[in-house]
Amino acid sequence: MAQYDLTPRIAPNLDRHLVFPLLEFLQERQLYPDEEILKAKIELLSKTNMVDYAMDIHKSLYHTEEVPQDMVERRAEVVARLKALEEAAAPLVAFLQNPNAVQELRADKHYNLQMLNDRYQIGPQQIEALYQYAKFQFECGNYSGAADYLYQYRALCTNSERSLSALWGKFAAEILMPNWDTALEELNRLKEIIDSKQSFASPMNQVQSRIWLMHWSLYIFFNNDNGRTQIIDLFNQDKYINAIQTSAPHLLRYLATAFIVNKRRRTQFKDFIKVIQQEQHSYKDPITEFLACVYVNYDFDGAQKKMRECEEVILNDPFLGKRVEDGNFSTVPLRDEFLENARLFIFETYCRIHRRIDMGVLAEKLNLNYEEAERWIVNLIRGSKLDAKIDSKSGTVLMEPNHLNVYEQLIDHTKALSGRTYKLVGQVLEHGQTQATR
Repeated sequence: MAQYDLTPRIAPNLDRHLVFPLLEFLQERQLYPDEEILKAKIELLSKTNMVDYAMDIHKSLYHTEEVPQDMVERRAEVVARLKALEEAAAPLVAFLQNPNAVQELRADKHYNLQMLNDRYQIGPQQIEALYQYAKFQFECGNYSGAADYLYQYRALCTNSERSLSALWGKFAAEILMPNWDTALEELNRLKEIIDSKQSFASPMNQVQSRIWLMHWSLYIFFNNDNGRTQIIDLFNQDKYINAIQTSAPHLLRYLATAFIVNKRRRTQFKDFIKVIQQEQHSYKDPITEFLACVYVNYDFDGAQKKMRECEEVILNDPFLGKRVEDGNFSTVPLRDEFLENARLFIFETYCRIHRRIDMGVLAEKLNLNYEEAERWIVNLIRGSKLDAKIDSKSGTVLMEPNHLNVYEQLIDHTKALSGRTYKLVGQVLEHGQTQATR
């Protein structure tokens, strides 16, 4: 199933350190030859300071204890540079490690800079050295130290661009440690900055930052208890779904998966199906094709085939295929949840376009035997809004017609009117502000 591997599309939108977990997953799943994965790791490491790790991989790849001379020389350079940066940042690091001294800091950054300069002879050079030291620590793979120093740097930094760069670095470090709750906080901070008009010189830079944010957020959303809801809340916003359609349609896989396993976001589901339909020419995989089969083409046999392919896609996707060890057993919770809900999607849609359904046919489509299908359908009818009953004598499910009365139709067509009006007013005001600044 390497044909559905999105790593080549996702990796260019990630920090190179964030690509390592993806390669580890692919190596574990054996989607590519081991030699190919190891070479990719060495290529990634060549642009970092993780020289010892690169040496270990080189030895494993070529079955030798010898390492190239350029790696030895590179290691010496890294050690020397680390010592130099440590010395340059030492006065500020010593201050930050002194609890009594830190209490002198206030919310006013300009006051802090003046106080540090007057009382401790710590100026812009030492603050810049702290940033470079933190960045170097990150490149060495010391994510915990880097996150601490970048947090402290942002508390003193008055340059908005450099502060934003430090925030991206801290976000990556929190993901790699991993600290999912803290990473989610950094994600929200980044989103707030990215969505503000003053942060970017051009709209294209803003769109690119949204695309980066969505790619990085995949680590959090599929490792967070409420992540399936949060990914819909972020990706399905107008500006973000537009960015996906314009530059990253492969992210539709993850939004589609979230919609399938999340029953509480059905109100936004119809609009998303339209996006799936519009983007079929630019991106499709078994997960998006499954939704198209069920809700666009009403091809239930095709949907059943796509379900089997979806299982393989989930198992081989680094974000969707997370395994949970339970004693001697290993499970993929999202796969089980996905298949159950996908079966439900097929049943609900099939029932809405048929008046009388043969239980044997349904059992076959649901991949269950007759008795299991009957029990499953009884429980489903009890817990859903479907107006149906089972005729055990004829072995059929009888669906009652469900026509909305004129008042319900009126409510259905106007309930989103205020939201659309609000969006339209916002767009008009935004256009007016843009014209005024030109």
